Amino acid sequence: MKTIIAACSQNLSGSRANIQTALRTLLAVPWPSQRDVRSALQLLAVLQWVLSFLLLGTVSLLLLVYLLFTSLWLVPVLYLAWIICDWDTPEKGGRRLPCLRRWTVWKHFRDYFPVKLVKTHDLSPSHNYIIGSHPHGILCVGAFCNFITGSTGFEELFPGIRSFLTTLAGNFRLPVFREYLMSGGLCPVTRRAIGYLLSQKGTGNAVAIVIGGAAESLSCRPGVTTLILKNRKGFVRMALRHGAFLVPSFSFGENDLFRQVVFEEGSWMRSVQRRFQKMMGFAPCLFYGRGLTSSQSRGFLPYARPITTVVGEPVAVPKVENPSRELVDRYHELYIRALLKLFEENKTKYGLSESDELHIL
Repeated sequence: MKTIIAACSQNLSGSRANIQTALRTLLAVPWPSQRDVRSALQLLAVLQWVLSFLLLGTVSLLLLVYLLFTSLWLVPVLYLAWIICDWDTPEKGGRRLPCLRRWTVWKHFRDYFPVKLVKTHDLSPSHNYIIGSHPHGILCVGAFCNFITGSTGFEELFPGIRSFLTTLAGNFRLPVFREYLMSGGLCPVTRRAIGYLLSQKGTGNAVAIVIGGAAESLSCRPGVTTLILKNRKGFVRMALRHGAFLVPSFSFGENDLFRQVVFEEGSWMRSVQRRFQKMMGFAPCLFYGRGLTSSQSRGFLPYARPITTVVGEPVAVPKVENPSRELVDRYHELYIRALLKLFEENKTKYGLSESDELHIL
């Protein structure tokens, strides 16, 4: 009996010693600093955004199709009925949710790069505006962060102005994804949707359009400042029809977020990209960024590079219901001049050299 008691005492002593050793080891491990926690939150904020834009629509569609063949078949049927009744909502201003635009996650998203919004001139709430957003980049990070989220203070910098951002109309045909886009203030880049915002919602509306579109994304790479704009005049015609002032904006650093395999003009791969773009509305870019675990690895997340979006001086536009081609060309030229002026006055402030030029194709 004494032998058994002694053995138990030794085991208990050993267990206490092991626990104490484990506790000391645990306490010796350095806890994450506030900087580490912030970095992790910023990375997660960017991850959810990228996954939402790349996968949310497709995954939602596949899930609803799967549910049709289960006991939950009524869920996709009711949602389909809802979409049919709600089909025109994206073309009529959508459904903005101010609470979503103020999510704390967007502040972490902003700080990851970081993204900054710079105002050069006031925008009067007594007018409507079309903001030209340049360049397109790969995922339009600057345009999204500044005109959709409230993280960079657009409403504070431009009091009385409500910002909207346009995107491909096809995105609003994807279930669940359409609700996500509308809640932030995104609208289809169609004449009907833009015309509604500029004519049916009073004044103080600013519709941001990424004018270069998918064609411009094919030429996106660090150090290149080429815009597809010379023959893009539809936004000027819309501005004239509704008397909306034209406002140039440029996001310095947008093209530095990803690395892209750029195929030369005339190559068969470039031809495939062009044809796909014409059929589907967007271009299949071959790009990469950083990985999830390390900034040195390759993945689909953007690199942490600063983006500064500068909003320039508005070009006053008269209201002309049926503008002539000459009038459209005139205001298109005025817009290009304002954009070039904005670029030249700010390029050396935000990462470019004095010799860098803005090429417009």
